[in-house]
Amino acid sequence: MKKFIETIKNIFKIEELRTRLGYTFLLILVYRLGCFIVLPGIDAENLAGLQQSSQDGLVGLLNMFSGGAFGNASIFALGVMPYISASIVIQLLGMFVPYFRKLQMEGESGRRKMNQITRYLTVLILCIQGPAYMAQIHNQIPGEAFVAVNRLGYSNFVFNLVSTLILLAGSMFVMWLGERITDRGIGNGISLIIMIGIVARLPFALVSEIGAKLSTTNGGALFVIIELVAWFLVILATIALVQAVRRVPVQYAKRVIGNKQYGGVRQYLPIKINAAGVMPIIFAQALMLFPLIFSRFDATRGLAATLGNYTGFWYNLIFGLLVVIFTYFYTAVTVNPQMMAENLKQNGGFIPGVKPGKATQAFLDKILDRVTLPGAICLAIIAVLPAGAMVLGVGNSFASFFGGTSLLILVGVVLDTLQQIESYLLMRHYDGLMKTGRLTGRSGM
Repeated sequence: MKKFIETIKNIFKIEELRTRLGYTFLLILVYRLGCFIVLPGIDAENLAGLQQSSQDGLVGLLNMFSGGAFGNASIFALGVMPYISASIVIQLLGMFVPYFRKLQMEGESGRRKMNQITRYLTVLILCIQGPAYMAQIHNQIPGEAFVAVNRLGYSNFVFNLVSTLILLAGSMFVMWLGERITDRGIGNGISLIIMIGIVARLPFALVSEIGAKLSTTNGGALFVIIELVAWFLVILATIALVQAVRRVPVQYAKRVIGNKQYGGVRQYLPIKINAAGVMPIIFAQALMLFPLIFSRFDATRGLAATLGNYTGFWYNLIFGLLVVIFTYFYTAVTVNPQMMAENLKQNGGFIPGVKPGKATQAFLDKILDRVTLPGAICLAIIAVLPAGAMVLGVGNSFASFFGGTSLLILVGVVLDTLQQIESYLLMRHYDGLMKTGRLTGRSGM
């Protein structure tokens, strides 16, 4: 405890770090306040239907990423998801389109061009999602909630157009806040904004769960203790997965990866076990919503009900398999063995015993496939843990923090931010946040 207090004091002794932390907290406060500002012309007291429909499925995921702004009909309702979607599209284009592949290899100048294209694509996505969100609002809340139309005499077209422009501006402002945090604050701004929205739900979910269990007379207090211990163990396991960076030796043995030394120095290729992060779970969750389309037809209603049961066996089995598949797919998008082999060759580097070029690429592909498999399986287990928690009696709101996107984003972003703080401490010759070893986040070692 004494060392922890001393570390906090050291953080505030560094003027630059103190300024960056204050700037980050200020912009996060601006974002959280904006999440509760309802679109002009809508009565906030009639949003119960919209909030209820924003609890489950893909819409619930969007509401979580926006920090509840989606269900509040806020000016920040669309949040950073359009920007994330645009970034994913640009990354996919980098695999298949030569122009974007060339930009990826141009260094800083190419990165700036890709960021500019990502912003333009974000605006295009917002122009599609904005009217779709307004249509969702009209379907979920009563007509008397639209004060601008009923009392002020505006037409639906004018109201929807103005609201769409506000949503577009609000989402771009949130994206700007994230970029400012990245440049002048601490941590990755976009990731921090998503994490803050998730953290905002945690206290209410925890209090609600404790209250529900203590209100029962059949060992409610004991069940709460078991839940909290299990949650703590899941958090530790998730931290281990996020921090798992396997330092793969460059010499590949016949059956296992060897540990041979060259010139007295052991050489490694740092490859993350979970290079895909949380994206495979997001893709898999979006795909699992398609069976709900067939619930409208009598012939396929039973199949849709089976595949749409969040706590059912078949839903979670298919969900877990999709997570494994998308883990391999997204790892192939983010980690390019061909580019790694070319960079080694251009910089005069090589892997002992492996020829440069295609042989090096095949070698890296083989290592990546073997390292990705355990990470994909662990990610699939974490993805289905909330369903297991609900089956065992944990409430829906608190069960979402037992795994899935909520826990992975929460742990990953916290570790990344702590890693940056530790770097500042070590540069000023203070002790880091950990007694032994360096703290590692999703960005590596």
